[in-house]
Amino acid sequence: MEAATKQSVTNRLLTVKSVSGKTYSQLAAETGLTNVYVAQLLRRQAQLKPETVPKLREALPALTEELIAAMMSPPWRSYDPNLIQEPTVYRLNEAVMHFGESIKEIINEDFGDGIMSAIDFYCSVDKVKGVDGNNRVVVTLDGKYLSHSEQRTENMVSRLNLKGSTSE
Repeated sequence: MEAATKQSVTNRLLTVKSVSGKTYSQLAAETGLTNVYVAQLLRRQAQLKPETVPKLREALPALTEELIAAMMSPPWRSYDPNLIQEPTVYRLNEAVMHFGESIKEIINEDFGDGIMSAIDFYCSVDKVKGVDGNNRVVVTLDGKYLSHSEQRTENMVSRLNLKGSTSE
């Protein structure tokens, strides 16, 4: 999908949300999805699955068949590189960069040599009251653990297939 088309569809989807008067958290409660995933769907950063269509259609009755079809196509998962300049995004990036090395070390201590998946991944944003009574933002990043594998030749399927093939 071209960037202009993606932006056009995204603008239409965000208009449907705005007209509904519902928040991402309200839509999440109605669909059984996380609030961040609902936002990802409406921004064309995630693909709408067939089993979710009825719930989303009920939550946002103004969605057209054309918009539903667009949401069901594989998205072009991209972002504007200038997004880092937006203060909230900048602070999130800053927090990950500041705490990232420690988080990595703790993952390695608790799980071994590996990473957190960004594919098998859940994310949500919640609002809680702190002990001082001030509002606090809770961002939950919930990703599947993926261990790094030792790259042994005998386990490399492409090499095994090459050995068994003949040259023409």
